Amino acid sequence: MSKDNLNSMGNKIKNRRLTVASLLIALGFVLSPILRVPGMAPMQHFINVICSVLLGPWYSLVCAFLIALLRMMLLGVNLLAVTGGIFGAVLSGIFYRRTGKLIAATIGEMIGTGIIGAIASWPVMKYIYGAHEVVWLTYLPSFIMGTLIGGGLGLLFLVALKKRNLLEDIQRKLGTYSEKNNL
Repeated sequence: MSKDNLNSMGNKIKNRRLTVASLLIALGFVLSPILRVPGMAPMQHFINVICSVLLGPWYSLVCAFLIALLRMMLLGVNLLAVTGGIFGAVLSGIFYRRTGKLIAATIGEMIGTGIIGAIASWPVMKYIYGAHEVVWLTYLPSFIMGTLIGGGLGLLFLVALKKRNLLEDIQRKLGTYSEKNNL
């Protein structure tokens, strides 16, 4: 293959990744107020797991941050949208990349958001919003429940794609397929 063909193929893959990321951001934003449980954002975790598996940890981080930013600017959600989204997104992608297992992506989301994000939310609420009655474990129950719901739905969706032999095809087209994914 010539250098021009390789550059063209690389640009196609980059454009596909950006398109999928944009669609996931839009979907995450649109679904968040429709399928919202007070104190939880299960659709954010659904999108995080899917994005992590399809695009990897860094795209997942950017998607989670942009969804949170849109939710804050247009829906009046507070900074917990950020702390409740970004840690799980990154850990989900890292766990999936290391193991190639869909369950690992879901577990990464649960640990990242359910535990790390919940604890990181305490200083945000206490020092930025002045909620001095908040203790460091305040958000643990709702964040864990949100990740169980959304992460579980994301896992079910990805398993359905895999059973229909679509997941590998999508990952190949995005340039993110690895032999680890076939475990």
